[in-house]
Amino acid sequence: MLKETFVLNALLVFTGISSGASAAPYSVETKWVLGGDGGWDYPSVDAAAHLLYLSRATHVAIVDTTTGKIVGDIADTPGVHGIALAPDLGRGFISVGKANQVKVFDLRTRAVIANIAVGSKPDAILYDPHTRRVVAFNGHSDSASVIDSAANTVVRTIALGGGPEFAASDGAGRVFVNIEDKNELAVIDMEALKVIARWALPGCDGPTGLALDAAHHRSFSVCSNAKMAILDTMTGRGIATLPIGSGVDGAEFDPDSQNAFSSNGDGTLTVVHESDPEHFAVIQSLGTAKGARTIVFDPGSHRLYLPTASFGPVESSVLGEHSKPPILPNSFVVLVVAPIAAPN
Repeated sequence: MLKETFVLNALLVFTGISSGASAAPYSVETKWVLGGDGGWDYPSVDAAAHLLYLSRATHVAIVDTTTGKIVGDIADTPGVHGIALAPDLGRGFISVGKANQVKVFDLRTRAVIANIAVGSKPDAILYDPHTRRVVAFNGHSDSASVIDSAANTVVRTIALGGGPEFAASDGAGRVFVNIEDKNELAVIDMEALKVIARWALPGCDGPTGLALDAAHHRSFSVCSNAKMAILDTMTGRGIATLPIGSGVDGAEFDPDSQNAFSSNGDGTLTVVHESDPEHFAVIQSLGTAKGARTIVFDPGSHRLYLPTASFGPVESSVLGEHSKPPILPNSFVVLVVAPIAAPN
């Protein structure tokens, strides 16, 4: 039976932490003012190289995480959504949404190696280390393009039966992807190259971001109705549904602290602690900044990076249910969230 867990009290607001939690709370450690115009989507991090890759509408900016300074750029990526990194291959893969391509680049020189045609509007993208294949999830084709990373060719296009959002690999031959318009989590067998399961996400409407606790076989889908749905990734059983902030687009998991994170566009970061594989609780709702809806976790430093910008008012002529405020020029920043050190 699904366990509805709601741990909300005065201690939880912005910097609070529940009395039973063992993990330290988090704070916004610093803010990198990077500037530049245009939107953004999924960030990626190479922890060993201390590099953060930022999708910036028409290009990918590369930031040194030890200094917070831009050290590189990959141009000509119109409609970029995500960057999949394969350090063992020395390559990166960019989903170029407006060109219906995946752009392959050399991690050392940043030179473009290949442009691979995929489905319509590739969005989320990942590298599966188990099979050394890359998967691009095509938002307008309801499909996944599986790429042979050695040959830079598409070896299979997998029908997903709905619109894919974020995806994650368990490192053991299975890839999980949120199907946004079906409120499902789909499971892809990376050896057979087919969908082997579709599981409902209880209490979830419009799943976007996704994170995995691969060791304990748990998935964390964050949803447009301000919920996080947690499943058993061996059986599809619902474990818990928890409250998060609104406007979410990203999720992460830290296996060391056993904390899951939801980055919310309303200007909050929800922290969920896994005390054991059956018990989860919200331990913090940290104030971040409006629009900080995507996120990446750095396993080397245990920091979280959240891109955002400043926004102007929505013009009265374009007011509507889905109206978005304009991004103010040259206001792009990255928030750096870090654990607060426990007192000695």
